[in-house]
Amino acid sequence: MPEDSDDLFLMYAVLLRAKGADVHASDVHDAWSAWMLRVDPGHESIRPFRELDVETRGEDGPFLVAIRTAAHRLT
Repeated sequence: MPEDSDDLFLMYAVLLRAKGADVHASDVHDAWSAWMLRVDPGHESIRPFRELDVETRGEDGPFLVAIRTAAHRLT
């Protein structure tokens, strides 16, 4: 994990509260993209989720699983 990722995890917490288990990988990627705009605005993966290659899409998977797991534990 990159340093100074507290804001990123705060955004993931918002997804948890707003979407719960209905969160999608594209939501996770959108939150990451918004955070990355402040960290590295030129990052090559700041683009719509559907435009990412399969490998890059997969990088959102662990966070998607974590958010959904937390949502199920809260219900």
